[in-house]
Amino acid sequence: MTTEADTDAGGSGAHPRFAEALRGLGLDELLARTRRFPEATRTAAEAAAAVGCELSQICKSLIFAADQEPVLVLMDGASRVDVERVREELGAGKVTRARADVVRETTGYAIGGVPPFGHRTRTRVLADRSLLAHDIVWAAAGTPYTVFPIAPRDLVAHAGATLADVRERTA
Repeated sequence: MTTEADTDAGGSGAHPRFAEALRGLGLDELLARTRRFPEATRTAAEAAAAVGCELSQICKSLIFAADQEPVLVLMDGASRVDVERVREELGAGKVTRARADVVRETTGYAIGGVPPFGHRTRTRVLADRSLLAHDIVWAAAGTPYTVFPIAPRDLVAHAGATLADVRERTA
């Protein structure tokens, strides 16, 4: 049976919408570097184990609702988002995790496979500065089975993100 994720003409396994976004940005070479895994890598820990990288080299793409408006937060895999810091950064009254249906409606992807860009709709994007600690980070390529490598500064630029300090502080 062929799945939607398998229909990418380049054979990368990337979600077709994401593959199209990469091509539109002139990033075709990232399709060749996309890795597909037989088992889902829905969590940052699963992705890091599959890739063979540090947990902090995984870029999580998380959708929150800021005053009921979707916002994407890009966070390193070893950290958690501090919603209060996101609220302050955005000047919002309330920030909560978005429901799964809102994530799919906003991005066009399911939780566990949301890429950092190439979404169905434009949203405000915050990228935590912790991502800049690495030369390369790995992010979802539109499915829970695929990831791609990218330099963090390129990730921030292509996502149209604002750099911010929104991770939970460790005690």
